[in-house]
Amino acid sequence: MATKTYIYKIFERFWHWTQAFLILFLALTGFEIHSSFSLMGFESAVYWHNFASWALIVLIIFAIFWHFTTGEWRQYIPTKAFIRDQIRYYITGIFKNAPHPTKKSVYNKFNPLQRIIYLGLKVLVIPVQVVTGILYMFYRYPQGGKIEIINVDGLEIIAIVHTIGAFALVAFVIAHVYLTTTGKTPLESIKAMITGWEELEHDEEESLSNGANAERK
Repeated sequence: MATKTYIYKIFERFWHWTQAFLILFLALTGFEIHSSFSLMGFESAVYWHNFASWALIVLIIFAIFWHFTTGEWRQYIPTKAFIRDQIRYYITGIFKNAPHPTKKSVYNKFNPLQRIIYLGLKVLVIPVQVVTGILYMFYRYPQGGKIEIINVDGLEIIAIVHTIGAFALVAFVIAHVYLTTTGKTPLESIKAMITGWEELEHDEEESLSNGANAERK
């Protein structure tokens, strides 16, 4: 039994789309800085890359606050339940119209693999990008009328790690966009992230229980 459920809150949707735009914009300007192509010019690319970097950091701070004040951080706690079924579903089941091994709900928005991947992004990839980006940005800065250097041996390792992280984020975005098209309709998940509402499957017994709880309230 499918019912329309309000699953994504306003800030959640704002954070999701703003973060997606900033990551893509940072990738665009970052690869231009690496001379992969020429679009706005090196100096403009550096300026806008740094500007978008600070915007992303501010967004991350607000997102951390929101996750902990709302309890949404619990959505990212890894679980072993159904993880093998989820892997099997992505490898073969998704191409055979097999039923999804896990149920989505307001309190369980992510399947086991999503939890692991999203947690990895939040505690590993994005923090590494932020730290290496700041080191790169402030490697040389004016102080006391001369240029001082942050106590690092050189930019090469920082640049390599930052670039690897950029490729990891781009790969994630591509895979993420593809997987959003594997629902009942290609635009179902995207529409849900725009409006906040999504059709979720519920057992009849579960729906009756939720209805009874709502009446008590």
